[in-house]
Amino acid sequence: MQISKLSIQDILPLTCSRTGTCCHGKIVRINPWELVCLAKEKKITPREFRDLYCEFGGIRLRFNGKVGWMGQEACSQYVENFGCSVHLGRPLACRLYPLGRQIQSNEACYMYQGDKFPCLEGCPEVLELPHLSVGEYLKGQITDEFEKAQDEYLEVMENIADIAFVLLLDTGLAESGDKETLTLWRKMGNERPEVLAERIGDEWMDYLMLPELFDEYKDPIAFARKHNDLLQLKAQEKFGTLQTNQELHEASVLIMGVTLHLAHAIGTDPKTLAEHWIETAKNHGAKE
Repeated sequence: MQISKLSIQDILPLTCSRTGTCCHGKIVRINPWELVCLAKEKKITPREFRDLYCEFGGIRLRFNGKVGWMGQEACSQYVENFGCSVHLGRPLACRLYPLGRQIQSNEACYMYQGDKFPCLEGCPEVLELPHLSVGEYLKGQITDEFEKAQDEYLEVMENIADIAFVLLLDTGLAESGDKETLTLWRKMGNERPEVLAERIGDEWMDYLMLPELFDEYKDPIAFARKHNDLLQLKAQEKFGTLQTNQELHEASVLIMGVTLHLAHAIGTDPKTLAEHWIETAKNHGAKE
């Protein structure tokens, strides 16, 4: 599918519609900080918000509302004739829409699919509204803190993956001739998020999506870094005294599963990441 790339200076009719077409039939992924922001706006706990309004352990908003635009179900947070019930806490995916975002050479790049602006079919009235540069649109949507959180959770993901590498490469597991660990890394990279969530289990899903930092959400970078520290501590507590190769294998698979599930949450490709990490591990002596 064709991708149209944009610079901050590009001018497009980037403005919100009141019809709610963008709140129907979409996939909206959320990271742990965004889950807290949504819960705060809803005035409930992150666990309550996750259990009521999210899928796959909390990484994606549930779209189970009233059928509307093009026969598609509305987001669980959409209220007919009103709009988003958690607008001030809405995640980055909603703030950017219809734009996508990628990090290339340490810089954020913005884009949309196709060669025609995606909003025109559902909301042709946007052509009559003032046009904004991409930079102006991002500022108006207050994306800055949400982009910081997304980028910081990329770092958290890499740090969790490092734990899986340590369990495989630094414990003697790889040297023992183990071939099952990388096989399961690849399998998890191809698993649907609902399957991966079930594989991870409730305990580690809570560690991943419900850090005990509910009152520390105002600084997304500090939040993500404290969350990283909590995950590292839990890994040390759970895996620090493992002795058998089977225990090490199971721990490496589990923590890689957590890593790949976070990849789903922040919109990166688990399959590509798994293949990259498998090749890296093989270059350091692991076998498959």
